[in-house]
Amino acid sequence: MASLRGMQQPELSKKLFKIIKSENHVIGAYESASRERISIASQISDWGEATGDDSISDISDKIGVLMSEIGEQEDLFAQNLEDYRSVLKQIRNTESSVQPSRDQKVKISDEIQRLKYKEPQSTKLVQLEQELVRAEAQNLVAEAQLTNITRQKLKEAYDIHSAAVIERAEKQIMLARHMRRLLQLLDDTPVVPGDVRPAFEHSAQARQILNDAEEDLREWQPSNLEIPSAATDMGANLMPASTAGESNVDPSVTDEVQAQLESPRKERDVSGSTMVQQEQEQEYQRQ
Repeated sequence: MASLRGMQQPELSKKLFKIIKSENHVIGAYESASRERISIASQISDWGEATGDDSISDISDKIGVLMSEIGEQEDLFAQNLEDYRSVLKQIRNTESSVQPSRDQKVKISDEIQRLKYKEPQSTKLVQLEQELVRAEAQNLVAEAQLTNITRQKLKEAYDIHSAAVIERAEKQIMLARHMRRLLQLLDDTPVVPGDVRPAFEHSAQARQILNDAEEDLREWQPSNLEIPSAATDMGANLMPASTAGESNVDPSVTDEVQAQLESPRKERDVSGSTMVQQEQEQEYQRQ
């Protein structure tokens, strides 16, 4: 069915349709990676307890908590990618709505050329030439709307995407550094048979490392380079607000394009999760 939908897409929007579809697979992969990472985190904790070594049990348990949070960051990244993908859909929808105006202009032009060749005296030529003038005017508006929305939404989409990549990287680096602090607490001095290892004395330090990691996540703030936009003056019809009333083109053309952009968008909670409590997995319906 997905392949059939792709074949039915207007020629103008086929490439972006394919990108959006591919991104859907990417999002699924990150969601799967999140689930697998959380599962492995639980397994490493269970294994540590089964060793019977208090030191390994304590350290592996806390490593598991950090690994689980790393998995949660993969899920958060997938959510942000879905937001980015939703913005790309707005460009695709606009491309789809512009295609008919292009096709209509070409169709009328071809019909005029055919009549000029076969029936140069046909009275229908005048009517077709008037229709062509209207079609060209409508297409001119549609093309302007397309370039306006494409530039605006391309910046918006990859602003979301790049910010999500940075957030995921910075938070996972943060968690990995705290994991390395935990490893420093584990004594790996070799022992000879019969020796008894001293009791683990760093439980409080290990717990503090988890507290530090949770606090770092809670206090994390983005420090990204701001992406400026000059599209704030764009009206609801995707044209500059200052010139929105100056066009003499049928307003239904602009309304048709705008209607393609009004699909509902899911709101998601992108706040950082805690170290001890795991977030409930969220499922998204994708086109």
